[in-house]
Amino acid sequence: MDDFGVYAIFGVNGPPQKLLSADGSCRVCVAVPPVVRQVVLFSSGPWGDRICVNAELNDADRVPITIGKLTPYNRCLSWEQWEEETWTDSVTLNIALEGGSLTKAAWSEPELILAVKEYTPKDTTAPLAARELNGKRKRGQVAEEDSDENKVTKREEEENVCPNGTVEKTTPVRKARGQTKAGQKLFSGGGDATKMRGAANGAGEAQGIVGRTPPQSAVRTKSRQAKTPTQTAPLLSPSGRWGQTLCPIDAQTAILIGGQGARMQFCKDPMWKLCTEDMSWVAAETLAEGPTPEARIGHTAVYDPDSKRIFVFGGSKNKKWFNDVHILDTQSWKWTMVEAQGKVPPLAYHSCSMFRGELFVLGGVFPRPNPEPDGCSDSLYIFDPHLSIWYEPIVTGDKPSPRSGHSACVMQERKIYVFGGWDTPVCYNDMYMLDLGLMEFSAVKTTGKAPSPRSWHGSAVLSDTKFLIHGGYNGNNALTDTFIFDIDTNSWTEVSLPQLSVPRAGHSLITMDTSSRHPFSEEDKDVDMDAGTTLLVFGGGDNEGNFYSDLTTVPVEELLSDI
Repeated sequence: MDDFGVYAIFGVNGPPQKLLSADGSCRVCVAVPPVVRQVVLFSSGPWGDRICVNAELNDADRVPITIGKLTPYNRCLSWEQWEEETWTDSVTLNIALEGGSLTKAAWSEPELILAVKEYTPKDTTAPLAARELNGKRKRGQVAEEDSDENKVTKREEEENVCPNGTVEKTTPVRKARGQTKAGQKLFSGGGDATKMRGAANGAGEAQGIVGRTPPQSAVRTKSRQAKTPTQTAPLLSPSGRWGQTLCPIDAQTAILIGGQGARMQFCKDPMWKLCTEDMSWVAAETLAEGPTPEARIGHTAVYDPDSKRIFVFGGSKNKKWFNDVHILDTQSWKWTMVEAQGKVPPLAYHSCSMFRGELFVLGGVFPRPNPEPDGCSDSLYIFDPHLSIWYEPIVTGDKPSPRSGHSACVMQERKIYVFGGWDTPVCYNDMYMLDLGLMEFSAVKTTGKAPSPRSWHGSAVLSDTKFLIHGGYNGNNALTDTFIFDIDTNSWTEVSLPQLSVPRAGHSLITMDTSSRHPFSEEDKDVDMDAGTTLLVFGGGDNEGNFYSDLTTVPVEELLSDI
């Protein structure tokens, strides 16, 4: 194993098998034996100028079940059947090498089909031989997917069932760059909301929110894309998604992490760097060393300007829930995973706020054993990075009811304002404030036209006294409206701008300084935040199956001009 190679182990007792070598094919497809329930993929030897190895586990129709990527800093992947609901007996492993001394001819060569030297336990059926994968998609697949869909909607105990009601017809909206015209509906109709109570007890684990089978043309399009994943041009910007995080780290840079796109598939391009100087994107997954966080949705990512680190916490992936903490050092570009003390449950669609170097995690969805539906939390957990410990503080006052998909804004470095969220089948539009000095919750009595009940909306701090709420999901539809809250007067004001007229839920809102001043420097602490500040909107989904990949910008001065 002196030279570069990519190896796979099929099953707990299987021997390592070399799939890629330095002088061999750059694309390989392997039929996984039916008796195998675990697959481990790893590299050995120097990477040289190779960039990454893309890996997919595909079902019988070549639709990805799960995806992963080997890099010079993340050299091992593993999958287990229990984690992937759609893992059946007809699974194939497809891997493709990017970078290195590849010629054009190397990319155009046919995939190399290999048979696996499988381990066969006693009293089991012999595994199937490798099969050709370049056949046409079966015509009956759409009908089969409809049948699968009906099965999904009946599984009330699982986290990925959307507890929504009938979808009302919405006005068609423009298609963002990178979207397909046809796709699954992010928020589908069908059924009484109280009957479809599943999971996420309201968070709906975005994977299952996509509740309708796409038109046949969309299915075929996706199938063709899955057949030749390495023949597409490199992405210049993130693919359409929702449930991601977008985290500013300095005056001109933000980091995009995670998310989920069409057909309930986690994004193959999970990490990007945004430069606001020219609004350009750079794929960033292979730039960082160390173990990258596993693909997920409903997680949080917050930046600590003192330590210059991003903290990623929680989220979920299919039936897998996370309570891990991953830290990205933005100076060394190195990932580390924290082995924390204390107890915190696996959570998704929670809120996470940074205050004096600690993470304040509130609410969210947590898993319960079947047949109980997943529950929502009303607890507050604090993570101390210096001690690597979780603890529950003593909190007094009138705290929010259990919920997920809510927003939390830190104002004036002493208060956290919590708005909205839901706990199936109830959506909220109430407001709570946590006094960080007294550690006391109180309900906020507001004036003016308040936003309607919603969850999975976007929020962003506009100034010392104002924050914004946009879009979201009300149990039936993605929303388009925008509101600004003033903490001095406890009043709501609705604003209307064409840039914010597209229905979105599960999107990201951030504000960044696009002027020449640096908001993190000492001399700018007394400068008005809204001077030269821009609101950025990315991602999210609507009722028509669109997952947005465009970046919308709105000057904060324009938002505040009518207030």
